[in-house]
Amino acid sequence: MTDLPRTEHLDLDLQHDWLSVWLNRPDSRNALSAGMAAELRAVAAALRDRPDIRGVTFRGRGGTFCAGGDLKGFRALMQEGVAHADVAAFSREGGLLFHEVNELPQVTLMLVEGAAMAGGLGLACAGDVVAVTQDAQFALTETMLGIPPAQIAPLIVQRIGLSAARRIMLTGARFDGVGAQALGIADHLAADAAGLDAYEAEIRAAVRRCAPGANAVTKQLVLAAPRLGREAMLDTAADGFARCLLGDEGQEGVRAFLEKRKPVWALAPGQEGRA
Repeated sequence: MTDLPRTEHLDLDLQHDWLSVWLNRPDSRNALSAGMAAELRAVAAALRDRPDIRGVTFRGRGGTFCAGGDLKGFRALMQEGVAHADVAAFSREGGLLFHEVNELPQVTLMLVEGAAMAGGLGLACAGDVVAVTQDAQFALTETMLGIPPAQIAPLIVQRIGLSAARRIMLTGARFDGVGAQALGIADHLAADAAGLDAYEAEIRAAVRRCAPGANAVTKQLVLAAPRLGREAMLDTAADGFARCLLGDEGQEGVRAFLEKRKPVWALAPGQEGRA
């Protein structure tokens, strides 16, 4: 298996089949610097080849999820003589991060406390499941700074739909965890960090009942559905179904059902050989 990368701005905690990715720049409220973004992309690249990792939790050290992009890093782009193409390339590279997290084959869980601003909100929207504390703070401040929420816009539309996304992006909206749940950003509202921990344990248990390969194919189908036409979607879904049913997981799942036992993936970590 591919090793996980060494990181300076992230704390990686792999326990059996679950990886916790802690954003670890608390002095800057975990703002997305170029270095942190590069490390997140390196982790995402490594995870594509780690079917043994069932899920990934993203969280921020110091009680803050992510305060958005590191505006200090924008200064170099605003100097006289910087070409339009260079700024566009910088934006495009940054946008790849959100899509690579969004498309991870593992189940991704975003646990948000403190602030999730601008790009931090975009990162949260790239998750499969999002839990927030009641007092978490969210803001889309880009247009107030004279720039668009360019690379996170598709993720916000994907998460809450076009009309709500237009409203909150075009008004520089600010809201708390309760508002995030009302918008559909948050799947679960916790009272505090301990509540996030409890919910994470529930999600981990639920994910472990599902076959990892089937989950990965399901994510592919869900993400493909909005952009594929009827015929292409039928073909894509049929191919994914056939690959799963005829593969090891499908064989094991049907056999386990008929034998009235848990499939191997539903056993506790370390007990896989007891099926």
